[in-house]
Amino acid sequence: MYRRCGFRHERKLRALGISTIAGIDEAGRGALAGPVVAAAVILPEKFRHRKLNDSKQLLPEKREEIYNDLVANSGIAWAVGVVDSVEIDTINILRATHKAMRAAIAGLALQPQHVLIDGLPVFPFPLPQTAIIDGDCYSLTIAAASVIAKVTRDAIMRDFCARFPEYCFSQHKGYGTELHLIKLHEHGPCPIHRRSFEPVAQPLFEFASPASAAWDARGEPGLPVPAEERLQNPVS
Repeated sequence: MYRRCGFRHERKLRALGISTIAGIDEAGRGALAGPVVAAAVILPEKFRHRKLNDSKQLLPEKREEIYNDLVANSGIAWAVGVVDSVEIDTINILRATHKAMRAAIAGLALQPQHVLIDGLPVFPFPLPQTAIIDGDCYSLTIAAASVIAKVTRDAIMRDFCARFPEYCFSQHKGYGTELHLIKLHEHGPCPIHRRSFEPVAQPLFEFASPASAAWDARGEPGLPVPAEERLQNPVS
C-alpha cells in the first residue's frame, strides 16, 4: 500500500509548542560487513522537497541528488554517527546502532527538543523521543535522515571496495546478497566483516585481524575510522 511521507508527526509536536524536531534513521544494521551509520536531521518548518522519500524507495542516483540538496541547504542541521564492525562485534548490533544514534544527536549544531526515531524506542537516550515503525515512510524528517545515513554509508563501503576489491563491496554494500556470499566463501572474511554475524561466524573461516576503515570525515582514504565518528554540517 502506498504511504504518503509528510509532516503529520511534526505538526502534532509543533501544536504542543515543540518547534525543534530531529529525525533519526540508520543504515547498515543488517549488513554482514562494514559500519552501522546513523543520521540526525533537523528540517526547517517550511521545508519542501518534491522528491524526498524513504531512501529504500529511491534509486541510487536520485538518493545522491537529494543528499546533495540536503547537505547544501544552510537551513538544515544534520550530523552522522558511525560505529565500526569491531565495535559492533564487541557490544552487539543493537547497542552499536543506539550508540551511533546518540553520537549523531550529540553532533548536531542545534539541539532538538524532541526526536522522531525510525523503528523502536532507544534507551538510554538523552532527549524525549517518539519511535515510529517504518517512520521513514511517514515522516519527512526521518526520511531526510534515512537519505543522509544511506548515502554516507554507501560512500564508506565504496572506499572499502578500493581496499578489499575482491569482495565487490561497492555493489552490495556489505549486505548478504548472493554475490557477497559467493565472495565470502571464495576468500573468507576480511577485517571489516562482522564476526558475530551469520554466515560470517563460521568455524571453517580463518579470520584476518580486524581493522578500521581507510576513510575519514571528508571521505578521504588513508586515515583510520574510530569506533564512533561524528560528521555534521558546518552551520548552526
